[in-house]
Amino acid sequence: MTSDLQFALELAEQAGRLTLEYFSSKSLQVLSKKDASPVTEADRRAEELIRAAIAAAYPGDGVLGEEFEDRLSSNGRRWIIDPIDGTKAFIHGVPLYGVMIALEVDSSLQLGVVSFPALRETYHAERGGGAFFNRSPIVVSTISELSDATVLFTEKEYLLDHLTDHPVDRLRNDAGLVRGWGDCYGHMLVASGRAEVSVDKIMSPWDCAALIPIVTEAGGCCFDYHGDTTIFGKGLVSSNRVIGEKLLEAIKQERDSA
Repeated sequence: MTSDLQFALELAEQAGRLTLEYFSSKSLQVLSKKDASPVTEADRRAEELIRAAIAAAYPGDGVLGEEFEDRLSSNGRRWIIDPIDGTKAFIHGVPLYGVMIALEVDSSLQLGVVSFPALRETYHAERGGGAFFNRSPIVVSTISELSDATVLFTEKEYLLDHLTDHPVDRLRNDAGLVRGWGDCYGHMLVASGRAEVSVDKIMSPWDCAALIPIVTEAGGCCFDYHGDTTIFGKGLVSSNRVIGEKLLEAIKQERDSA
């Protein structure tokens, strides 16, 4: 384990403990951001804690986070953080929210940490080092048939929007089981082999940067609705390898025939 990963794990644990001070609090103040999404004092304080620790330990590194302005990098390294992924779940006292920290070096994701403080669960991965759940190795499932697959989603629009011919959208009819265990939790269920596909139709870079290294190091794949692996794309799909390759081929065929 590198010093970068050890730092990220310890930092996620510290930020997680801070969020628990607010979790299930009846006096939690909820504000609306410009995009109408909710934010709480816990989100902001947790991100401030993470940013301060990075500035102290790695003063030349950049930071991209959800709640505050970007800090530019002077050395090609950038931390991408989401202090509470699943703020709506957090507000409602649902324990499926996560603290997410990723490190990008020269535009390549090197590591990801996703901690679920209320569940006492932590997932992590480093490029080339495999993926882990509470320090034990994890791999994606080997299920290959959509009729046997579990597909997870976050936004209700995945079910409510008009059904298109896009291969990812068709999953809601073709999968054996469809459930709304969303946000970062759904993607970690894919990484640990407990679901086959997790779909988010709307994603920001900090929503997916920590997820991609963990899913891919567990043997799975991550891509957006265009079939590209990027933190700046249209949504994010995490999948086991077999079904993911089928989806990517179907997306390619649809794109080529358009």
